[in-house]
Amino acid sequence: MSIPSLKAQISFQAKVLVPVVTVMVLLIAITTWIVNHHITTQLHTQTAMQLDTAGKVFTNTQVILATNLLSRYRNVVKEPRVKAVVARISSQDSAALKTLNVLLDDLIREDGDAKIAICTTQDGKRYGGASVYPKLGLSEFEAASRAVIQRALDGGAAVETIRVGGTFFDVVSIPAKGAGDAVGAITFGIEIGNTLALQVEQLTGSKIVFLAEDQIVASSLTKSELSPSMVAKFKQLSNDTDEAGSSAKEIAINNEHYLCRVGHFGSINGGGKLGYILLSSYEQSLATLQSTQSLLMFVSLVGILVGILAVWLCIRTVTKPLRQLRASAEAVGRGDFSKHVEVTSKDEYGELAAVFNQMIENVKTSREQLEKTVETLKATQNQLIQSEKLSGIGEFVAGVAHELNNPLTSVMGFAEILQQSELPEQHRRFLDMIFKSAKRCQKIVAGLLSFARKHLPERKVLSVNTVLESAIEIVQYQLRTSNIEVITALDPNLPPTLVDQHQMQQVFLNIINNARQAMEVRQTRGRICITSQVVDDRVRVIFQDNGPGISADNLKKLFVPFFTTKEVGKGTGLGLSICYGIVTEHGGTITPQSKHGEGASFTIDLPITRDFAAKPEAVAVLPQTQPTKEGLGKRVLVVDDEDSILQMIKEALTLNGYQVDVARDGETALSCMANCRYDLALCDWKMPGLNGQEVYEKLREKNPEMSRRLIFITGDVVNEKAQEYLKSRDKICLSKPFTLAEFRAAITRVLTAA
Repeated sequence: MSIPSLKAQISFQAKVLVPVVTVMVLLIAITTWIVNHHITTQLHTQTAMQLDTAGKVFTNTQVILATNLLSRYRNVVKEPRVKAVVARISSQDSAALKTLNVLLDDLIREDGDAKIAICTTQDGKRYGGASVYPKLGLSEFEAASRAVIQRALDGGAAVETIRVGGTFFDVVSIPAKGAGDAVGAITFGIEIGNTLALQVEQLTGSKIVFLAEDQIVASSLTKSELSPSMVAKFKQLSNDTDEAGSSAKEIAINNEHYLCRVGHFGSINGGGKLGYILLSSYEQSLATLQSTQSLLMFVSLVGILVGILAVWLCIRTVTKPLRQLRASAEAVGRGDFSKHVEVTSKDEYGELAAVFNQMIENVKTSREQLEKTVETLKATQNQLIQSEKLSGIGEFVAGVAHELNNPLTSVMGFAEILQQSELPEQHRRFLDMIFKSAKRCQKIVAGLLSFARKHLPERKVLSVNTVLESAIEIVQYQLRTSNIEVITALDPNLPPTLVDQHQMQQVFLNIINNARQAMEVRQTRGRICITSQVVDDRVRVIFQDNGPGISADNLKKLFVPFFTTKEVGKGTGLGLSICYGIVTEHGGTITPQSKHGEGASFTIDLPITRDFAAKPEAVAVLPQTQPTKEGLGKRVLVVDDEDSILQMIKEALTLNGYQVDVARDGETALSCMANCRYDLALCDWKMPGLNGQEVYEKLREKNPEMSRRLIFITGDVVNEKAQEYLKSRDKICLSKPFTLAEFRAAITRVLTAA
């Protein structure tokens, strides 16, 4: 390239670039000045409006607070105990004064907000008072409240803000009446302090300073912000406002800019010595403005550089590569990621083409990841839906359990009562079968509740056989109706292990249900063999079925979250992954084995706990006891809304010599206990009307001795809150269904303690 040619090229670029850059700089400078001026003016205007709004909010708040205080303390004065004491004011005796002082002290402590209270007779003399401030004199408070007290003595309740010493008070004075005539007034003082200032700041977004005769008595400002110089500024602002009226003024506190406005509390006697200063900071907005200015300058500079580069590229670039770039971009927009831009040079266009090609790859990868994420979200949504269904099932099961436990109690109780009578041996065997069947129903209900309820993780030393048997009991009906035979070979001498019963039950149920569902789809009959044994130093549980089996490919992915071979909507793919996590957390292993078409087996190994011995499970046997007469001379009240339970308990207690009365609701029970002395009371926990807890609390107020001889019975699920309540009251609660032996043991315990 020749020198003249280079000069011509540079001259051409300058002719294009210099005017463009000059115009851009001028436009940006003018725009920046206009925006800066407009934003600054708007910032001051908005801050002033915010301050006006804060002032109106604070004023309205004071009006609402005054109305609420009048309504609140009118009700206090109307209380019977207050009217009874106030009626004795005229007697002027020491006992009446002492009673009044105690009452006022109780009122301010019960109220929580009032800090001082005085009573004034109709002739304007103070007659009694109480205060939580040991150093604040009642006389000083009375003097400061004279105007509002006089308003109340004249027959009208009033509220006013006053200052006593270094404290602000909202004073409420209410006329007090005795037997219809006004006998004086009761005045309450509610402190206005830093707490109210902080509440005002939270409500209005503006800080506030309370002033009284040029002194700051409360503020939402910090100690560092209330320096002596700032206190002087606040006093000057207050004095200037008194002379020139309230207007927004600027002030700086610790290098932070505020607009402030002074206001005054209204006064009955026309005084205006009590006031406040509202401060609204616009420092953050100012900082934002400065940041915006810097950003605007930076963006402007970038814009100028981009403009120069754009003009320079427009001069040097040709249209062909641009059309190629546009074609590739359109292809990407249609979802075709195979069309890349050809890189023909290493200049700016080449770099742009390379970056564009890389962007295509990134977008392609992001799209694939997004599709995977969508699939994961769908699976998670299905899991949440399933969790909601299980939660509803749990609530339904709890309700069914309550309905079943009541008739089970009657069946078991009457079976035991009949066993104590003279019956043929055949009838005794029938009764024994009835009792055992009822106990079986009890275990089934308990197992369902245990499975349906949410439990906090809690590991206990127990036999795995117990968990297996409870899991099989829950799904026994489904297996039987699906023509699936369960064969168990459980080692009776199996050593205990430390497990969370509910989590391990969930593992066993999941494996059994998976086997059942697989066999139901492919065959009409099936078999599941469950074995427990000891292998080396571990407890081993084996689940073996003769179902269709699992393919080798699927066997490798069994414990992968969200993997499932079931149809859409019939499985979340989380069951076995959760089982794997539970077993692993217990220090065990779970191993699947299968060949397609030859069934599947799951082997679970758990560590043995050798420091404990497992307790054998008790077998339900109908007691063969004869009734005794330990209840002679004793009277018992039974409260329950189920007639069958009332009759069963009454019959059982009558056989033991007790005199029994029954009540079908809490109101009747309380009436019976008020009119008759009982040695013992049995009360259902959940009843229509007054429930057991409410009956106990009312009885505890009226007859504490009788409340100690009350036993709760319930067929419902006792939640954690109820359990804590029973524990705190040291009360016995018999869960339905119960045996007569358990029932009599509870009665003996309560009567012995009484």
